[in-house]
Amino acid sequence: MDFDLIESQFRHLMRVAISVREGAISSSTLLKRLRSGPRKNATYTAFREVGRVIRTVQLLRYLSDAPLRRRVTAATNKVEAFNGFSQWIGFGNCGVIADNDPVEQEKAMKFNALLTNAVIFHNALDIAEIVRQLLEEGCEITPEDLPTSRPT
Repeated sequence: MDFDLIESQFRHLMRVAISVREGAISSSTLLKRLRSGPRKNATYTAFREVGRVIRTVQLLRYLSDAPLRRRVTAATNKVEAFNGFSQWIGFGNCGVIADNDPVEQEKAMKFNALLTNAVIFHNALDIAEIVRQLLEEGCEITPEDLPTSRPT
């Protein structure tokens, strides 16, 4: 990591960060501008070095913090479970998006996510109705009896 480069470009980095925060320039426009110039653009290179520092700090934090690792693993498992369910529930062409049009590809992905969320919501409603019926019948239900979406 080149801390000297970060230090020498610090004013430029702060100016750019403030411009993004204040809405003077969008982050996507900024990236386009930084990448369109020469590959050795000092500001671009300094931002890359800052990113490396941040990534290293986060990795060290992750490695030294067992509860954080458990939370990250739980969140990752939830996302993977959702993606697996979404792929299972998907229909048409075995989940392959054959259209080369990015707009149509995005529509197909959003429709599939909508369908997946609708099925999950419907299941939650079914579970709530069954719990309500069981409670009316006098059954005792504890929180441990219920399915959960909380991280374990």
